[in-house]
Amino acid sequence: MSEGPEIIILGSGSTAFAAALRAQAQGARPVMIEKSVLGGTCINWGCVPSKTLIHAALYRHQARLGASLGLGTATDGLDFPRLDAHKLEVVQELRQTKYLDVLNNVPGLRLIKGAARFLAPATIEVGDQILKGDRILIATGGAPRIPPIPGLDDTPFLTSKTALLMKTPPSSLTIMGGGVIALELGQMFSRLGVAVTVIEHGERLLPAVEEEPVQALREALEAEGIRVVVNATICSVAYRNGITYVDTEVGGEPQVFQSEQLLVAVGTAPASAGIGLENAGVETDLRGYIKVDGEMRTSAPGIWAAGDVTGGLQIATVGAREGISAVDNMLDTGCRCVLDYGSIPMAIFTDPEVAMVGYGEAAARKAGFEVISHTIPASAIPKAHITGELRGAIKIVAEKVSGRILGVHLCLHRGADIINEAALAIRCNLTVGQLAETLHVYPSMGEGLKLCAQSFRQDIQRLSCCAE
Repeated sequence: MSEGPEIIILGSGSTAFAAALRAQAQGARPVMIEKSVLGGTCINWGCVPSKTLIHAALYRHQARLGASLGLGTATDGLDFPRLDAHKLEVVQELRQTKYLDVLNNVPGLRLIKGAARFLAPATIEVGDQILKGDRILIATGGAPRIPPIPGLDDTPFLTSKTALLMKTPPSSLTIMGGGVIALELGQMFSRLGVAVTVIEHGERLLPAVEEEPVQALREALEAEGIRVVVNATICSVAYRNGITYVDTEVGGEPQVFQSEQLLVAVGTAPASAGIGLENAGVETDLRGYIKVDGEMRTSAPGIWAAGDVTGGLQIATVGAREGISAVDNMLDTGCRCVLDYGSIPMAIFTDPEVAMVGYGEAAARKAGFEVISHTIPASAIPKAHITGELRGAIKIVAEKVSGRILGVHLCLHRGADIINEAALAIRCNLTVGQLAETLHVYPSMGEGLKLCAQSFRQDIQRLSCCAE
């Protein structure tokens, strides 16, 4: 085992593990502390189980589409226990190979099971153990946020975690919230035969995403039978005789929504309760997230924080990179390592998938850029007609004079795969002209990026296939 400095890490999720592996590679001695299940949210009750079920529900949806083309159908009946068992198999396999095996096979990694609590800035209590260190990383992640709504304490409800643990799907589901989790799980349950209503407080779904792809997504969701309600104020909830009642005001008019189950999906709160931040001198913002600077340092000397607990981009890959950056800054005071958030892609796993990287149009102008943008519909892409995936849009935001790509936002079939090319284009400072001149596979959905780039200089409706 390395004789380098010890690094204490609170958590064992993707952020914590990435940090621990970086520390081990740099010759340090990392120790992770975990009170719950090894691997954190993503592997156990977040990304992996949800995307497994989402992909399974896609098969059911595509079978219906196949039936409309004369291919017959296999959608009668739903063996949910078998589907749930498949989800658990995927989770267990990845937890074993990506976390347990790594922990056991990489020399120098150490895990302590138990709840960690700061007694002082450099002192942590775990059960009957006392750990001391001047390099500590808080990577405890997040937890579902529960809003203070009258009647909610007396009403059974689901969260993003418990919704994935159900053994039988409900006949109907009301979802409180119109964000990422609400839409991903809402569409998944809808495709499994659940009557779904999504209630959003704001004017539109996904308020942090550009309007054009969001509108395309809403049209796709409603076409599948999902009821979307916006501008809704939730006044109270109640539970009577096996039915959940959500009392709202929609456009100033009272409206009650009834369903068998209620899913509360209004965001994520930091999972930092009970770890003694006040004893460590770690400052938080008004929402409870740990304040950090660009190098992931907290207000307390010797303590860093990364991942969902800081309230930034709540994406597993971002948390992992933040954990790595924190460790680099711990071990090299001259590192000054910071992340370039401007080229980090993210995706929402609805169908079509919403994905984005870089600036939105308003944000780019606020940052001082003179911008130009173009949006094309998915129907402009030949491959979309082949697959029947005609709903969607691609928007590119660029610097007006130079043509440098500042942001790409899309709602597209397989959009989560396509956005990676856009992230590389932004990182390499490519212009829309260079993207337009880059040959793409025909026919492919990725060709939509090229077509959108071409739309900056010509009317793509006047072009034949593959023409430039």
